[in-house]
Amino acid sequence: MKILVCISQVPDTSTKAVLRDNNTAVESNGVTYIINPYDEWYGLIRAIELKETGIAGEIDLVTVGKANTEPVIRKALALGGDKAIRIDADSNDPYLTAVYIADYAKSENYDLILCGKESIDYNNGTVGSMLAELLDMDYIGFATEIKTEGNTAIVKREIEGGEETDTCNFPLVISCQKGVAEARIPNMRGIMAARTRPLNVITPAAIEPVTSILSYELPPAKAGVKLVDPADMDQLVELLHTEAKVI
Repeated sequence: MKILVCISQVPDTSTKAVLRDNNTAVESNGVTYIINPYDEWYGLIRAIELKETGIAGEIDLVTVGKANTEPVIRKALALGGDKAIRIDADSNDPYLTAVYIADYAKSENYDLILCGKESIDYNNGTVGSMLAELLDMDYIGFATEIKTEGNTAIVKREIEGGEETDTCNFPLVISCQKGVAEARIPNMRGIMAARTRPLNVITPAAIEPVTSILSYELPPAKAGVKLVDPADMDQLVELLHTEAKVI
């Protein structure tokens, strides 16, 4: 089985967002970037587990981004990827991202394409399904467990109010979330090997995006804490009723 894992670069969750250019862009200077956790902890690690059990052979990694994304995809190589591909483009349009990856993947004959259910920066959650449509593959989203039997995937996924189990033949695109695999950290051997492993850079065809971001807006500042004397239950009840509106 040949697997492709989609890797996206996102800001670390501890990073404080700073807006610039009249709130039309996010300042990137000083931002720490990481692999999107849904891509790393679940998509990539499950692919590695399938390889370790002899089910999968080659694991390729693909990301859409400029040269500043290379440290992130090399970390993915250190975890256990075999080959890395960087599609040299910078876009926050999920359709454009899906088109770029699909154009590359069409000639590679992948049996399974894994990605996270969404990226933690834009939270679109649409690249996996669009990628499947562009490649004419079946798609299963929000997977919490992936098993295989011969040429069939058995996938448990989260649905409204519960879970369902689906079966589908390969080739297949699956988006992953918590439960698919256990997170790992790269070991020193993997880190050293990833430094010298080649990273293939592809220039994509010029395609017009279908969406654009007009502006960003920071969430409102948190309100201050109001302290209540524990002996004054009447005031507490009044505040819960008139301000918090929970009773």
